[in-house]
Amino acid sequence: MTPEEFIIKIRQVVFESAINGTLSVIQKPPGRTPPENLIVLSQWFTQLSDADKKIFQSAIALAAHQATFGMLAVLDGVRQIDDGPLKGTLELRYLKNGQSVLLNGPNSVHLHDLFNQQGATI
Repeated sequence: MTPEEFIIKIRQVVFESAINGTLSVIQKPPGRTPPENLIVLSQWFTQLSDADKKIFQSAIALAAHQATFGMLAVLDGVRQIDDGPLKGTLELRYLKNGQSVLLNGPNSVHLHDLFNQQGATI
């Protein structure tokens, strides 16, 4: 798997799933007795005009984009998770059939940049 292929998969199974899953849960809260805050959110969403629903869906897409982009920036080492002067690094490896591919090497294109380049816009 290449970094580009990884980002295509992340776009599908993380970014798009977050948007679609969130909208699905809001439109039809799951379970016999969903949490009260989810019921209130669902009732609020249902009464919105179609134009306002699209705006709200854009806000959900923006949040999903920011979360995915931020996590990729952490993996790339451009958003730090360490405090103090000594910082560690993260390595993301894809292992398959005895092969190991470093997806976020120091000389690689940053994953968060690939995410934005491959159509991960809102």
